[in-house]
Amino acid sequence: MELLDAIPTGADGKATEVLVVAPALNSRLRRWVSDEDRARRDAALRLGAYLQELGRHGIEANGWVGDADPLLSITDTLHRVPVDEIVIATDSERGSNWLARNVVGRARRLFPQPIRQVFSEREASRDLTAA
Repeated sequence: MELLDAIPTGADGKATEVLVVAPALNSRLRRWVSDEDRARRDAALRLGAYLQELGRHGIEANGWVGDADPLLSITDTLHRVPVDEIVIATDSERGSNWLARNVVGRARRLFPQPIRQVFSEREASRDLTAA
C-alpha cells in the first residue's frame, strides 16, 4: 500500500505519530438538503478500515471523521493538532475527483507543511487525509 510507504519511521524503527482524517464525502444534492448521515457513516467505515490496516502493519494511529470539503477538513485538523507533514491519499490517478478539483495543488498553496500525495486502491478507501 503506497500510503504505508509514505509514513516515515523514527530512529527506533517505529512510525511517527499518525492521524487519519476521513472526510465525510457527500453528493451535492445530499449536502444541499443537509443529509450527511450516510456520508459520515461511510467515512467512519473508511476510517476504521485504515486504522485497522495501519495497526496490522504495527503503526499506531488515531483519527476522526472530517468535513466533506477536504481543504476544510485539513484546516479543522490543523486547528486541533499541529502536524509536520500532510499526506493526501486519493483514488488512482485516473479515478480521483480530487485530482480534477486540484485539491492537492490548492492544499500546497494554503498550508505551510510539506504535502505528499499518494494513490490508494479503490477497495481500501475512497479519499482520506492523513497527517
